[in-house]
This record gives sequence, structure tokens and C-alpha cells, in this order.
Amino acid sequence: MRSMLAQALGILKFVLIGLVVTGYNPFPLLNLQTPSSFTWAINNKMYACLMLFFISNAIEGQLISTGAFEVSFNDVPIWSKLETGRIPSPGEMVEIIENHLRYTPGR
Repeated sequence: MRSMLAQALGILKFVLIGLVVTGYNPFPLLNLQTPSSFTWAINNKMYACLMLFFISNAIEGQLISTGAFEVSFNDVPIWSKLETGRIPSPGEMVEIIENHLRYTPGR
């Protein structure tokens, strides 16, 4: 559901940017009064497009973010944030890698 919402937001983002860049006003066709925010966007194209792009990307990123952080060493998973609920400290990570190097067969 969240990925579909993120995809729809991505499409809407490019449609809105296209409307702003071309200066096309679809509201009179829909018998609606043009919102002042759309008029502002038409008058400030560069700022409006950048704002639309970055804000929608931030929202899309939040929608598709899983929070997963996993580390594998020699195709062996050595850390999973999903299992432990936290991210390891740098010292912990070095220790885990050293332990795997020590106990790797053939070393």
C-alpha cells in the first residue's frame, strides 16, 4: 500500500512540475477558482519546482523506508537491525568482523 502511494506521489510530482513549467492552468477547465498557491508557483517557477521536487522526494523516501540495516561479511549475515532493534557501534562492528575473520575456515 505504501509503495503504491509513493508511486502515485511520484507521478503527481512530475505532473505538477510539468504544469508549473509550462504555465498551464487546469483549474478553469474544471470550473474551479485557481488557488493562490498555484498562481504563486507559476510566478516563481524555479523555486516552486525545486520545492515540489525535494518535498515530494522526502515524503516518498519516508513511505518506502523499511528501517532495515543489515551487514554481511563473505555472504554471511553478521548484523541485522531488524533482529536486534539497533545499529551497532563502530567498535562492535570491528569486533564482530575480527571474530568472523578469526573463525573463518582456511585462515
